[in-house]
Amino acid sequence: MEFRQLEYFIAVVETGSISAASRRVHIAQPALTRQMRLLEESVGTQLLDRHARGIHLTVAGKALYGDATRLLDERSDIKARLLALGSGQTGKLSLGVTVTHLWLPEVAKLMGGYRECYPKVALDVFPLLSGPQLEKLQQGSLDVGILYLDDDMPSGIDAQLLQHDHLVLAVPASSSWAESPPASLAELSEEEFVWGYRSISPVYFDRVVAHFSRLNFEPLVVQYGADNLTILSMVAAGLGLAIVPAASCCHPMSGIVFIELEELSSCDMPLWLAWRSGEEPPVLKNFIDLATTLFI
Repeated sequence: MEFRQLEYFIAVVETGSISAASRRVHIAQPALTRQMRLLEESVGTQLLDRHARGIHLTVAGKALYGDATRLLDERSDIKARLLALGSGQTGKLSLGVTVTHLWLPEVAKLMGGYRECYPKVALDVFPLLSGPQLEKLQQGSLDVGILYLDDDMPSGIDAQLLQHDHLVLAVPASSSWAESPPASLAELSEEEFVWGYRSISPVYFDRVVAHFSRLNFEPLVVQYGADNLTILSMVAAGLGLAIVPAASCCHPMSGIVFIELEELSSCDMPLWLAWRSGEEPPVLKNFIDLATTLFI
């Protein structure tokens, strides 16, 4: 018994005759008659009572008609579901984004655009710093991440450059620096700074420290924050100055003034889209393609 034969059988039942069904399914009448006989042979019983005025269903034929209709509907549903999964129209995608970049316009457009293009894909977004993102990507508990990476890609990770960021100085709005910005980092040698822990974002931390080393600048760190959002809240509270990615300027936070310095602008902070090597399901491929369109 084949699906094709069931389709022919349903056509015969619904049109009431072999001749009418042959026109509906576009095969010759003798060929359709043979297929009906093969179907009856495969199930081992008569399905159709043939007579001059057409056909009547036997008891077995009536049972098969209901089952065949349901089977073909289920087959259509399965095909549609598999097609949607295979093209990335449905499924689930887990995305990690550094806290700093959650308010970046391009990231917002990426998440909104993906939702608009693929409304049946469940997009789970996790605000994570670069270090935890990388760990989860390597463990397989995160599908894709927007994070800082070094030029040497970690083992088992594929990545695509999204954009180049740089550093800016964040000062309390009440600070004298907000009124009269410094011209160089040397002027800040005696200022107190709020900093982040290396363990939460090693690549970012090491890149910044290496840049300051080349400039012979070592900030006086008196406070630590768990992430850039926390650090900025501490700056707004007047606990010190901070040096943060320029993307932080997109965050709606009062009480802070961001200052551009040439020495900070020269520190390249590349932002990457990263995922596990060898794993690119359709939902992820669609996300990567969309990110390329929006960022590049």
